[in-house]
Amino acid sequence: QVQLVESGGGLVQPGGSLRLSCAASGGLFSANNMAWYRQAPGKQRELVADISSRSNTNYGDSVKGRFTISRDNDKKMVYLQMNSLKPEDTAVYYCRFGNYGIYYWGKGTQVTVSS
Repeated sequence: QVQLVESGGGLVQPGGSLRLSCAASGGLFSANNMAWYRQAPGKQRELVADISSRSNTNYGDSVKGRFTISRDNDKKMVYLQMNSLKPEDTAVYYCRFGNYGIYYWGKGTQVTVSS
């Protein structure tokens, strides 16, 4: 059974930075795509960034140039470096593991951007 645990969320001022981490256990981490999604109150969950098993990356339009996704297969970790944060980045951020329609999700970590 795959388990995902996100960490690193918190309160940050506009323009600040945070680094989210997602620790995976179970499953074949190196063979699976990883992704970060977020969901703000009253809004649908949206893709923030994903990274393939070969470390090809893809970003949502709203975070391009500000966020960076990376992975460490040896540690079974995926990271999201978030810079130049804006109030509209406030959301619960979720880690996702999997391919081909079979996905596992973490419970999320809250990110609040506010002065």
